[in-house]
Amino acid sequence: MATRGIRNNNPGNIRKGTKWQGLDSTRFDSAFCTFTTMAYGCRALMKTLRTYVVKYHLLTIKDIISRWAPPNENDTTAYINFVCKELDVAPNHRLDFTDSDLYIKLGKAIASFENGKDANMISNLDWVEGLKLI
Repeated sequence: MATRGIRNNNPGNIRKGTKWQGLDSTRFDSAFCTFTTMAYGCRALMKTLRTYVVKYHLLTIKDIISRWAPPNENDTTAYINFVCKELDVAPNHRLDFTDSDLYIKLGKAIASFENGKDANMISNLDWVEGLKLI
């Protein structure tokens, strides 16, 4: 069986609380959002990342992942190291978000940490469509 994030079309395992576009009201998960399509789940992940960049000025993997996956709930250091390896950057390297593809690359790295090999089930089209929906 696929991981929870894949089953919920929620590759970032975003918790309930925000009234996201594309929420699926027919499927129930007690803690995490479920989306009607994977593209909407990708959108929510990347929209959150964009908020981190624009509103909170988080521009490094260390800062972004520390907010995304705080130490009280996660092994944040392992998460940061994983994402840095995926993007081939240092934890404190300032990222250039003028390249919109960076949102997809970062989203894919987060999805891989959250869902393991099941993240490969997410098509590139879902990522591209999710970015267009932001």
